[in-house]
Amino acid sequence: MKNQVNLLKDDERIDQLYSNDVRLIQSPSCFAFSLDAVLLADFVRPNQRQRLRTVDLCAGNAAIGLFLHDKLGGQFTEVELQPRIADIARRSIELNGLAERYQVLNLDIADVFSVIPKDSADVVLCNPPYFPVTAKSQKNPNQYLAIARHELKTNLVTVARQMSGLLKMNGHGYLVHRPDRLTEILTVLQQNRLVPKRLRLIYPKPGREANMVLIEVIKDGKAGGLKVVPPLTVNDAAGNYQPEVRKLLYGEE
Repeated sequence: MKNQVNLLKDDERIDQLYSNDVRLIQSPSCFAFSLDAVLLADFVRPNQRQRLRTVDLCAGNAAIGLFLHDKLGGQFTEVELQPRIADIARRSIELNGLAERYQVLNLDIADVFSVIPKDSADVVLCNPPYFPVTAKSQKNPNQYLAIARHELKTNLVTVARQMSGLLKMNGHGYLVHRPDRLTEILTVLQQNRLVPKRLRLIYPKPGREANMVLIEVIKDGKAGGLKVVPPLTVNDAAGNYQPEVRKLLYGEE
């Protein structure tokens, strides 16, 4: 495993997800993973098949992919548009000694078929920008964060189209998004041959509205059969992590 200091650049630090011993290079001025990445990785079904091919779209610093290094077998491809963040992803992979299983493509997901063949992936993951761009949108002045959070460089339709194009028939796709767009999300997924099969709502506190939704789809899956699994509430009324979340973050109850 590489020397940690040698892998860091200015304004970067190393954070650790203690539950699965993954270390990630983060930059507060550029990109840092958040709870949605941890929750999406937890939502993915285990598959230890060694010939498995997983593609992570809008990969950021490869957090979701790295969180899955023990849960999924085979090879991972991390697709990230922004050059500096793609470089952080490469160094995070190196930091964890996983370069033999992971590659990073500094690429717009719209161009992903120029490198990855269609119908070749068993699993496709995406933590996309959540917010559509409108005349009234208040975008983050930090361009890195604005691109990560707002549909400036990609959008839901492109994500669904590329996820569907990459997946083999009966391949599994996983998405985290905002519940206030759920009707639109389910419609767009189905228009792209992605049949929703499992859904989980995430609540920030008791008595609050859900602020995240996790969705599993199967390409060309049989219609119907959507399972809405038990919800997760992240914090208790006092703002402390609930036991399930503490276990995901720290490996403790």
